Amino acid sequence: MSDNTVNRLARLRQRMSETGTDLVAVGPSSHMQWLLGLNPHGDERPVMALVTIDNAGVLMPKLNAEAARAQCGSIPFYEWSDADGPQVALTTLLNKLDINRPGLNVVIDEMMRADFAFFLLDQFETPIHRFTQDTVGRLRAEKDAEEHRLLRECARLNDSAFELAFASLRTGMSENDVKSILVDHYHNHGAESAFCIVGFGANSAFPHHHTGTDVLHPEMAVLIDSGCRLNGYPSDMTRCAWYGDMPDPRFTKTADIIETALQTALKVVEPGRACSEIDEAARSVIAASGYGAAFPHRTGHGLGVDVHEPPYITASNNQPLAIGNVFSIEPGIYLTDSFGIRLEDIVYLGPSGPEILSDLSRGVLQITPRY
Repeated sequence: MSDNTVNRLARLRQRMSETGTDLVAVGPSSHMQWLLGLNPHGDERPVMALVTIDNAGVLMPKLNAEAARAQCGSIPFYEWSDADGPQVALTTLLNKLDINRPGLNVVIDEMMRADFAFFLLDQFETPIHRFTQDTVGRLRAEKDAEEHRLLRECARLNDSAFELAFASLRTGMSENDVKSILVDHYHNHGAESAFCIVGFGANSAFPHHHTGTDVLHPEMAVLIDSGCRLNGYPSDMTRCAWYGDMPDPRFTKTADIIETALQTALKVVEPGRACSEIDEAARSVIAASGYGAAFPHRTGHGLGVDVHEPPYITASNNQPLAIGNVFSIEPGIYLTDSFGIRLEDIVYLGPSGPEILSDLSRGVLQITPRY
């Protein structure tokens, strides 16, 4: 069993004790990957890891057991074949865990298939169930030193990819051409693309634009929102530029508003602050500028094993920030048929305050057209 698995199981069991939790069940999701280092094949065959205060086991299709055991051979597998079905294996596992009693307090992986979850809950009499927010979810949100290092390393690789992409801009390039530059850079440095948005001109006004074949011309806005995955952890960043000699005055003004909004939000990041307060700090700047309706999304999201995970920096989330949280601050203003500007950095909340993981300037570039 790896040191990470030993440590994370110990931390989970401590949280289970504190929250009165009898059983935690995680499916073939990022929760299982984080907790056990196990990322099994996922399909309609039930697979789940079950953890109690003093025991653990994995319900595993025999078809996938050998490959999964190579990832995590220290947790016992309770295997089942297609010919027999999973019921006997699950019953055997539950008997081993010794939790067949009424009124169990069960935590269910919110990313688990519903049929898996119901299959498990149907084994119990009057179970009480909830999702992982105060157990696995909370632990994942409070990154340890190694996770902090890995996230920072991935962010720095993303920095160099963005520098290359902006330096490579040429009239006549397509959005897909720029995406290829980023993806190739990731691959050449041992990473893979996690996602990539490149928006030229009016396309930058769509926060989730699908990168396509549109071509770059002088006097256009350029937005790049991209991230890679390195050593199991992702990056995420957004930067903008004006490709041309004469930036639209509204573009320059909007860029200044967005930078002010981001800095204002950053100033209130501290342990105990509600996520909603960070959102409000950024949103109030944009609203005061008259562009409140042009900022339609949350101010940020957590980053860890997943690109999007808790804590969510939104007006409706009053969860307090904690040391170890990693999340984006990414205010934006989107002017339909003209341009959009979003600036995004990933913040690690450490004992001495917030740390931006990227080293790349947020300054909005003005790039003289190149041919």
